[in-house]
Amino acid sequence: MSFEWLVAKRYLWSKRRHPFVGVVSTISVIGIAVGVAALIVVLAVMNGFDQDMKERIIGLRAHLVIEKEGEFREAAAVTQQLEKAGIAAGIAPYVEGQALFQSGEWGTGVMVRGIDTARERKVSRFYQYVKEGTLSEKADGVVIGSELAHSAGLRIGSKVRLATQTMDKPVPLVVEGIFTTGMYEYDSNLIFINLPNAQKFFNRTGQVSGLSVYLKDADHAEEAKKRIRGFFGYPYQVRTWMDMNRTLFSALKLEKTVMFLILALIILVASLNIAGSLTILVMDKTKDIGVLRALGAPPISLVKIFAMDGLVLGLLGAGSGLLAGTGVCWILKKYSFVELPREIYYIDRLPVKMNPSDTLWVIAVAVVLSFVSAFYPAFVAGRLDPVKALRYE
Repeated sequence: MSFEWLVAKRYLWSKRRHPFVGVVSTISVIGIAVGVAALIVVLAVMNGFDQDMKERIIGLRAHLVIEKEGEFREAAAVTQQLEKAGIAAGIAPYVEGQALFQSGEWGTGVMVRGIDTARERKVSRFYQYVKEGTLSEKADGVVIGSELAHSAGLRIGSKVRLATQTMDKPVPLVVEGIFTTGMYEYDSNLIFINLPNAQKFFNRTGQVSGLSVYLKDADHAEEAKKRIRGFFGYPYQVRTWMDMNRTLFSALKLEKTVMFLILALIILVASLNIAGSLTILVMDKTKDIGVLRALGAPPISLVKIFAMDGLVLGLLGAGSGLLAGTGVCWILKKYSFVELPREIYYIDRLPVKMNPSDTLWVIAVAVVLSFVSAFYPAFVAGRLDPVKALRYE
């Protein structure tokens, strides 16, 4: 053990130091701990919301879609080639288009999605989101979102009408099911019908809008996209779930970064307290510093002594904050004492997901700021003239 560490430890925990040094040091450690704990909890909650939103988006849409400019009539051949290449775990055709949804005198624009009821189970969790009824093979069946049903006052068995640009007159339909994803955009503007009916409504007999592709791992969507592009060039287009929601996830990422920077200011303020406490410690130990210099201690050793004190305070604060933040996250995850309004969030508890990389970043920032804040008082101690220091008393 180096003599610098022995002296640093003695200065930090010595009972003969100035009382104010201990008070400021304790406040600094508590401040860093609070900042670290707050960052860990906030980032864990934001990761939880990101994960929950990702699962909801992927749950209703496939991991990637293959579309084509112009008529897409060779869906069966494309599906066969992808299945042969072993790229996809599931493939399903779909037809999509906009229409006017009417119930009595009430009407609104919706996105109509025609699906293959057999294949759709392999590419999405649509049927898991259907809370009432189901989508059958009936020609006049339709499944609507819960928000749309609430706005129009609809329930299972209600009569509605659907009108598209290719129809001569609105087509009557019967509500067979109601789904809830928790995404307002989907629950209020999206309806599902059978694929043959959608092809008929949008005058696409023998055609599809695209193919939904389900992968074994959603995080490998970009790799699968490149492989599929190797098979099919222009006029085919391949889009991943990230491409289709890039704006949303970019906004969430920016929000997470801004929150990190704002809460990191708590750690910065606590680190400045460390600089203050070590400055007082240097003034209190001026005579001791002069003795060490007179005995031959180089200036770099004095810098190391006080830098180590700042590092120790930072580690104590970061470690305490890590324990406190982890504990709060565990409590939030296990006990639902924080209630959220379901009409806004559609979940009744905070989703919490701790990310090891985020936690390491928080700890690293806290320790680095604490270490850097100790450099000024350490530099002052290293530059003290031994003669003037010994005259201090």
